[in-house]
Amino acid sequence: MNTFSNHYRQKYGEPVGKIPIDTGLACPNRQHGGCIFCRPASFTPGYLDSRDSYRIQIERGKNSLLKGRFKKYLAYFQQETCTAVPAKTLLPVLSTILDDSDCLGLILSTRPDCVSDNLLAPLASLIAEKEKECLFELGLQSIHDKSLQLLNRNHSYQDFTDCFQRIRRHGTFEIGVHLIFGIPGESEAEMLQSVDTVCALGIDALKLHHLQVIRETELHRMYQRGEVHPFTLDAYLVFLQRVLVRIPANVTIHRLWATSHPNLLIAPKWDILATHLSTRLKNEMQEKGVFQGSELT
Repeated sequence: MNTFSNHYRQKYGEPVGKIPIDTGLACPNRQHGGCIFCRPASFTPGYLDSRDSYRIQIERGKNSLLKGRFKKYLAYFQQETCTAVPAKTLLPVLSTILDDSDCLGLILSTRPDCVSDNLLAPLASLIAEKEKECLFELGLQSIHDKSLQLLNRNHSYQDFTDCFQRIRRHGTFEIGVHLIFGIPGESEAEMLQSVDTVCALGIDALKLHHLQVIRETELHRMYQRGEVHPFTLDAYLVFLQRVLVRIPANVTIHRLWATSHPNLLIAPKWDILATHLSTRLKNEMQEKGVFQGSELT
């Protein structure tokens, strides 16, 4: 499987880590009620404090996450919606971070309705100047507008494709897509259609999650009313194998399941370590003789 760790080890000849960074600006969608599944505290690293300077965030990330295992890293703007920060404010920050010799590039996690042309052109020049890399991780979740409306995403699939084309036009950036499996009302066929559709666009990376119910979210209230039925562990592993065989081998898989702070996670609670999940998935795929992209070959 073309995992994040395998891809970057092969690319740079050594293991590469990620350091999450927080701009401190809340996601604009919160002004419209926010996504029904989202609560930033559920995935914020314990060391991360948006009040800290970027230099301090990176130093704490090196001490807390890299821990000597990785010498090189990608600056990962995972929190909230980083490109909602005005370009004139964000660009100097990115430039300073890229000046760190240990930093190989950026991962900008964002919404497809929050990527302006005012950012793209100067950022493309900056990436070329610094000779680093930049991946836009676009939070799509589903290609189906009915699901986007249910999630209160307040953008459409058309917004995503428009953003995708504007980013791709610069030729400098890689593009990844974030999908969520298990959205209420979506069939397995519709989830697979999301995978097939984004892969057909020629994406560089995928970040896949099973839907998690986080405490004190609108999704939590729906779950209490019996309107949400999360994947069981066994069902999700079976589904993932159907997904992986249709993902081209050159697409880098950044993640296959969600992780959240246990005290905020309502469901599903699988009580299994991510490393054990990976081992089980790998073993089951080997037993069946299938692999990433095998259905395409």
